[in-house]
Amino acid sequence: MSNSSLLAPGSTLEKRYRILRELGRGGFGRTYLAEDINRYNESCVLKEFSPVVHSPKAAELFDREASMLYHLQHPQIPKFRELLRTDLGGNPSLFLVQDYIKGQTYEEILISRQQQGKNFTEAEVTQLLFQLLPVLEYIHSKNLIHRDISPDNIIQHDADKLPFLIDFGSVKQIAANAVVQFNGQSDTAIGKQGYSPAEQMRLGKVSAASDLYALAVTALVLLSGKKPQKLYDINNKTWDWRSHVSVSSNLASVLDRMLAEQPGDRYQSAKAVREALKDPKLSHIGSIISQMVTMNFVGRPFKNTTKTATSNHTPVHQNPQVVNHNSTFKLIPWKTLGSLTVVLVPGLLAFSVVKSGFTLPKLPELPKFSSRQQPPDTSLEEAEIIRQEKIGKRRKNLNIAQDIFYQKVDELYYNKYPELQGRSLTEKPEDAEIRRKWYEVAEDLLDKLEKGGRL
Repeated sequence: MSNSSLLAPGSTLEKRYRILRELGRGGFGRTYLAEDINRYNESCVLKEFSPVVHSPKAAELFDREASMLYHLQHPQIPKFRELLRTDLGGNPSLFLVQDYIKGQTYEEILISRQQQGKNFTEAEVTQLLFQLLPVLEYIHSKNLIHRDISPDNIIQHDADKLPFLIDFGSVKQIAANAVVQFNGQSDTAIGKQGYSPAEQMRLGKVSAASDLYALAVTALVLLSGKKPQKLYDINNKTWDWRSHVSVSSNLASVLDRMLAEQPGDRYQSAKAVREALKDPKLSHIGSIISQMVTMNFVGRPFKNTTKTATSNHTPVHQNPQVVNHNSTFKLIPWKTLGSLTVVLVPGLLAFSVVKSGFTLPKLPELPKFSSRQQPPDTSLEEAEIIRQEKIGKRRKNLNIAQDIFYQKVDELYYNKYPELQGRSLTEKPEDAEIRRKWYEVAEDLLDKLEKGGRL
């Protein structure tokens, strides 16, 4: 009896996983959507190890994917559940079990749009970049390279519209790049034709810059609706995409650098790309931005952090700085600061001391609150501050990193209230209702998490 007949819809593995349907087929074998009977029929994915050609390399890659997923913990990466060893028709079989991300791949979304004569807009692609770059930052911080970024390996989650990065079978440790065979070629030259850079396809040499290259190709495909081969001039070894796509000069220059032929000419980190995608006017006030201080605090964007330092234990300095006493932030005297601008990017609250006459420009297509801090007598009501602190304490009790939690709340908030995208929000009384909506979204998420839900 063949494996496929045993895994027909309705069949069950190990008296636990009930097969619903086949999701697809790849180099390793078939992938199935299943129900976990032991978890109240929760949906999950079973990835079968049954390669067309059995080889030690195929087995190594499959085991590597399981190992990587086991160690990676990010809200935009499918969570590893187990490596299931079982018996099918007398043959030993191996399955990787992971969370099911309900949604469509970006390739499927693009095909659907093209049927209506549409592609992705610049705003949508910019948002995708801002949402996916932190995932790459996380992966690269683990000294790992994905090596197979493309529209069919990114899923848009139906629930919150966040992009999830999938298919970690090609993940490679950066350190492994040092191991090169005598013929000058690596034994792991894996990638996707058209998306992966030349040094990866020919030599197996990868770095953060090679993932960023593939991400840029993905962006161009979504913008143009054309395959990479239609956008690349193979004779001159250059990307000829500008005749097919019209975008802002800033995004164009960022994509061009991500696509540079030589790895050293590209951005070397996902963070560098995020910085470059911001309004180019920021470069004119670089000296001011260098003064930015990332604030970690209990509450959320609206808590009044501009208080006069009155504690006897708080020394007063001439230069403005932030001091932390028992998680309550106090700012050195108001008059010494001039004006203070607060810019909120999802998951990050940064305070920048801005000289008179300067303001920070808005970031393109990003949800943003900006607040002009006022003297102490215009602080938020005590009840609202207490509410913020309770949210912070509940989040800490769940042992969830604040950046991850607040990014999730921001996404849920703007999905629920899309009309507030780009809305400038202050701590003034007239904005109290909008702040209340944000708190409610955060509290609803905490209620779900405290009942055993997942981010």
